[in-house]
Order: sequence, then C-alpha cells, then structure tokens
Amino acid sequence: MATTLNLTELFEKTQRSVTHLELRDTYGTESYGYRAWREGVPMDTISRYDYLTPWVDMIKGHVDRGVSFRRARVISEPVSDYIRYEHAVTPAANLAGGEQVRWLPRPQASDLALPGSDFWQFDDGLVCFIFQTGDGDPAGHEMSEDPAVIKLCVSAFEAVWARAVDHADYNPA
Repeated sequence: MATTLNLTELFEKTQRSVTHLELRDTYGTESYGYRAWREGVPMDTISRYDYLTPWVDMIKGHVDRGVSFRRARVISEPVSDYIRYEHAVTPAANLAGGEQVRWLPRPQASDLALPGSDFWQFDDGLVCFIFQTGDGDPAGHEMSEDPAVIKLCVSAFEAVWARAVDHADYNPA
C-alpha cells in the first residue's frame, strides 16, 4: 500500500473499459475545488479551474480511442455537503471527458453484495481498491487479480449500475 498509484499507466494499458465504484459520502474535504465551493465560489468559475483540465483531457483521450469510462456512486440521503459539491462539479470534472456517471441512494443498495472499499477496475480484470481515512483523505491502495475478487467487483459494479440514476436525472436536493 505504500506505492504511489499511477492511474495514468493503468488507463494507458486498458483496451475496453474502466469502471469506478465510489462508496463514501466524503473525499478529501480539503481539496481546492471543494474549499472554493464551500466559500461560495460559483460552480461555473470552479469548473474553469486548471486542476480539472488534466483529468478531463486524459479521460477524453482514452474515450476517443474507444475505452468506456463508467463511474457509479453509492450515496447517503440526505446527501452530504461533499456529495452536493461532487454532483455540481460532475459535468465539468467527469462528463466533459466522456465519463458516464450514475448515482444510487444507499437504501437501494442494501441487498447488493459490495466490496468494503472503493475500486477501479480495468477491462473487467485487474481491480485496484482505493482506501481513505475516516476523514476522506487518501490512505493507500491495493491491486488484485484474484478471480474471485474480479468476479465480485464486476458483479457489484453492474448491480449498482443497473439500479443507479443517470447524472442528468439525479437531484441531490
């Protein structure tokens, strides 16, 4: 878990699809965009911040070469301030690059078998679990190519995706 996660390299090796399952209600509350949003900076201003551009450009490059990016977020309702911010920034931070994003209220996931942490999965194979502290700060990662883990993550993501609401139709009010 001490090694640095390099998503750029993993994305470059991916041929068909990347999925990302998020299970937390807060992530790194000291992030630049979140702090600005909390201070009342308008989202149209935040969406033009340079910190978003490298991510959007990288994802767009992979989408343009045929890689599908799907992100599903399992969230509590009423939503946390962080999720409210995340929903507001999604068009500029995710959709602009070609990611598909869906939201699933936690009660609708109660009967699903889900892993204990967020993960990225590449071509329905390699899984990268992402760990955070209780405050949402990064706490490492772990890779797995175990067939049972791969099967669990594919199944979990697809089950969430099937029930989740498309970003354009989800209102975090």
